Amino acid sequence: MDKEIMETKSKNIQEIQLLEQTLHNISFQKQAFQLELSEVTESLINLESSGDEVFKIVGQLMIKTDKKKSQEEINDKKKMLELRLKSIEKEENIIAKKIDSLREDLLEQKK
Repeated sequence: MDKEIMETKSKNIQEIQLLEQTLHNISFQKQAFQLELSEVTESLINLESSGDEVFKIVGQLMIKTDKKKSQEEINDKKKMLELRLKSIEKEENIIAKKIDSLREDLLEQKK
């Protein structure tokens, strides 16, 4: 029985470590998306206050583009980033809850 408990504890500890690493990676992804969302939001603000002549960087070229079309493209990108962030946050919460549950199981096994 003691051997079985030790194996279960070991598996739980390994799973916690794996989940914590996954949570760490998700955190980096979340930060990257938040930064990109911030840049996109700033672009929209700047686009609103700009005149009718708007340029878009494509590779190493600046090309004149339609302001309304640019706004639509940036708004679409913003919506996509917001959805992706929500998805990441959900995943982050699920993993955090699983880690908490495994830790509670470990504490119960010590008693």
